[in-house]
Amino acid sequence: MTSPAEILPGVIFYSYLSAERKEKVCFWKNPTLILQVSGQFTIETSEQNISMSGGEMLLIGKNQVGTLVKTPLPGENYETIVISLQEGLLRKIALEEKLEADRKYIGPPNVLIPSNEFLQGYFQSIVPYARNSGESMTDEMGILKVKEGVKLLMLALPELRSYLFDFSEPSKIDLERFMISNFHFNIPVEKFAELTGRSLAGFKRDFQKTFGSPPRKWLQDKRLTAAKHLIETKHKKPSAIYIDLGFESLSHFSHSFRKKFGMSPTKLNNTHYPK
Repeated sequence: MTSPAEILPGVIFYSYLSAERKEKVCFWKNPTLILQVSGQFTIETSEQNISMSGGEMLLIGKNQVGTLVKTPLPGENYETIVISLQEGLLRKIALEEKLEADRKYIGPPNVLIPSNEFLQGYFQSIVPYARNSGESMTDEMGILKVKEGVKLLMLALPELRSYLFDFSEPSKIDLERFMISNFHFNIPVEKFAELTGRSLAGFKRDFQKTFGSPPRKWLQDKRLTAAKHLIETKHKKPSAIYIDLGFESLSHFSHSFRKKFGMSPTKLNNTHYPK
C-alpha cells in the first residue's frame, strides 16, 4: 500500500505509517476533515497549534498553510483518514439540502470536533474501507460517506454551516501582517499570493509597495536574519533551525547565510558558543 493511499481519488485518503515520525509543510485549499485512528497528529499554523491522538477528529479550514507532524506512539502504528471537502461537492450538498451560510464565520480556522455516538459510528464505518485501500468503496459510496460526514459535523457544531458553505472568494488580507507571521513556511510565492487573496501579479505589485523588495528576495533575507538571531541569542544550532525557517537543505541554508553575512552559520555558532 502506498502512503497516503487514495480511497476516493482527490477526496478520501488513508495515511499509514508504521513507526516513522514525519514532518512537512502543507497547503490546505479545501476544508479538510482528519480522522485520527492511531498515533499523534499535530498541526501548527501562524494562529494555532493543535495536537490530537487516536479517536479524535479535526476540521482544518481552507486556504491555510501550516506544518504537519505525524508521530507514531509507542506500541502502535500511525493511521489517519483524510477527507477533503472540495467546494464542488459542498456546493452540491448546499443545493440538495437548501443550505447556505447565514452569517460570517468568526471562529477559529481549525476546529477539534467534540465526539458523540453518531460521529463515533461514522468514524468506525470508514476505517475498514481505509485499511483495505478502499477496494470495496465505489465512488458513489464514497460521496455518500462524505455527505454523511458533513451532516454529522453540522449536527455536532451547528455554527459550521457558515464555516462550510461560505463560497465567497477570499478577500485581500493585510499583506504585511500575513507575511511577517508566515514567512518561514516553505511554499511557492504563488501560494502566498493565493492565501492573501491576490493574483500573482497583484501580489508582487502590492509586495513591492509594502516591503520595497521582490517577494523571493525579501523571504530569503527575512529567513536568514531570523536564523542569525536564533543562533546569536537562542543558542540554536544551524542543523536544528534551517527546516523551520523554510530552507530545503542545510547546504542551501549555509551557502545563502555565508553569502549574506560573510561567514557560515556553523562558524557564527562556534564564535558565540565555542565547544
